[in-house]
Amino acid sequence: RTFKVPMELPQQPLTKGESKSASIAAASIIAKVTRDRLMAEYHLQYPQYNFQQHKGYPTKAHRAAIAEFGPSPIHRKTFKGVREFYREGTPEEQAERKQKCLWEK
Repeated sequence: RTFKVPMELPQQPLTKGESKSASIAAASIIAKVTRDRLMAEYHLQYPQYNFQQHKGYPTKAHRAAIAEFGPSPIHRKTFKGVREFYREGTPEEQAERKQKCLWEK
């Protein structure tokens, strides 16, 4: 799938561009370093998620932190594991629903 930037400039997709273009490779490195720095800053705000270690990727530990603490304000609500949390509610809300079901039977 290609993404076209809404600009009046010629555009051409380049499959595996990082291996064919020095400027694409450089931009990729800059983007990764920038993302890693941002995640280190977010780690200071939300240490319970350990962003400094996994950089936001869905590791087992990261998924466990979301299950335990719920998503942080920086988590994308559309990502698997996060969207289910919003659909199902917090652990407390889930427990409350289960408790209500027990009393209603």
